[in-house]
Amino acid sequence: MLSPKSFDIIHDLFASSQRESVIHPDSDASKRFQGEVYEQLAELEYIYVDESALSTADECPTTAISEQVSLGDFFEGLAQLATLGVVEVTDIVEAIHREIILRPIGRFNDFNLNKWQTGITGRIYGTVRYVMLLVGKNLASVFRLYKAMINQKTVRPVSGSLKQLVNVLNGVMGDHLVNKNNPIALPMVLYDRYGQPHNGEISGRVAVLCHGLCLSHLSWQSFNNEGLGEEILRSQPETTVLYLDYNTGQRISCNGRNLSQVLQTLTDNNPNVSQIDLVGHSMGGLVARSALFYGKQEGLDWIKRVGNLVTLGSPHHGAILERIGFFVQDVIARLPFANALAKLGDLRSAGIIDLRHGSIRDADWMSLEGRSVLPQDFRHPARLPRHVNTYLVAATLMEGHYDSKATSLLGDGLVTIDSALGDHKGEHMLMVPEGRKAVFYGLGHMSLIYSKRVHKQVVAWLLDNGKSSFNGEDDALGMRIHSYPDDFDVAI
Repeated sequence: MLSPKSFDIIHDLFASSQRESVIHPDSDASKRFQGEVYEQLAELEYIYVDESALSTADECPTTAISEQVSLGDFFEGLAQLATLGVVEVTDIVEAIHREIILRPIGRFNDFNLNKWQTGITGRIYGTVRYVMLLVGKNLASVFRLYKAMINQKTVRPVSGSLKQLVNVLNGVMGDHLVNKNNPIALPMVLYDRYGQPHNGEISGRVAVLCHGLCLSHLSWQSFNNEGLGEEILRSQPETTVLYLDYNTGQRISCNGRNLSQVLQTLTDNNPNVSQIDLVGHSMGGLVARSALFYGKQEGLDWIKRVGNLVTLGSPHHGAILERIGFFVQDVIARLPFANALAKLGDLRSAGIIDLRHGSIRDADWMSLEGRSVLPQDFRHPARLPRHVNTYLVAATLMEGHYDSKATSLLGDGLVTIDSALGDHKGEHMLMVPEGRKAVFYGLGHMSLIYSKRVHKQVVAWLLDNGKSSFNGEDDALGMRIHSYPDDFDVAI
């Protein structure tokens, strides 16, 4: 929806120029009118449709399970998942079998496809599906009865290794888990430094760390207790560090909306929270940006308390790996006898699909049929709030400074330098000053979480808290930060 100022600008522009352009469509006034429209629209702070009116619970589903996945939930979820996996594979095998039989004899058409279902072969495949669903349903019922019989106080959450497995499954097919009401579908939860769901009063400054695809809140913890969260605590003892855990397989915009509500609840329950800093790795940075967008759109109070946003290797303009996967799937779908295999690509989560172009708004997918996103040139911009100090970190596997297109495309192995730093043409440029961008050489995508060099830079930014630039020009004219491995002689 447009702000009142936006309506006034557009109304005045049309009122002064439209009449002449209609009377003389080929006149200079007509051409000038079109140019002025785009110039005025570019000056508006926010241009967006009211996506809250379009979103429904069905489009952005939420999980309705306990805060932590228990062992009973884990085994029940695996039983259901295994059953659905067999059914999906059966569908693919049947589709290939059907095509191999019908296409060579020229009978691959709607009439024979419908007739296939009532034939002997079609009935056999149908029986396999029915039996597997029946077995899976009975197994799930056994686990549900087991959970109901034991004392709820003795329910144990899954261990660290199983927790990582649960998060991987959520990343790969998290939206499917939610749609099937699978008990291992993760809710969005804030954890404290001890690995327990946050529960208690906090005040002052809060740092929220958001993990990436297929990871968990445990991913920030290192074996020697030197994770980023602990580094922040050592430099700012009065700061409360919270770790976000969420289903990375859901739409990024859905997770963004949920995070916005979680942070609003946090500030409502803790009115003495003075500042919120968001640090996101990979997809976590996109979820944080989405939360900022929807929090501002809905006029929520928590937005006013956000001081800093730091993203580590976040694909703000998309990840090459997902684009390659989509291309391969599209090619396979066009091949005779093999297009049924393209269904395997549909099993990947909607969250992964959103990484194709870095889509963080509902409008990028809600109007489409199936599980896809708008092409890159048609996705909707999501500008950063002006009062938030934004810092962007990129990494490259190259250990030396080589200013070439190949270096940028290589990036950290998953995300290019340009995408991580928000560099883009037109309205999708994030407009972050060069002095607030950093490139780390000799690091891969996952190394960004554990690198001491990265930790040192993030801590320095959070300590500075935007004080070093008095008017914005210092950052704009500043130099991009370049960090090299300590044990490598770099030739620039």
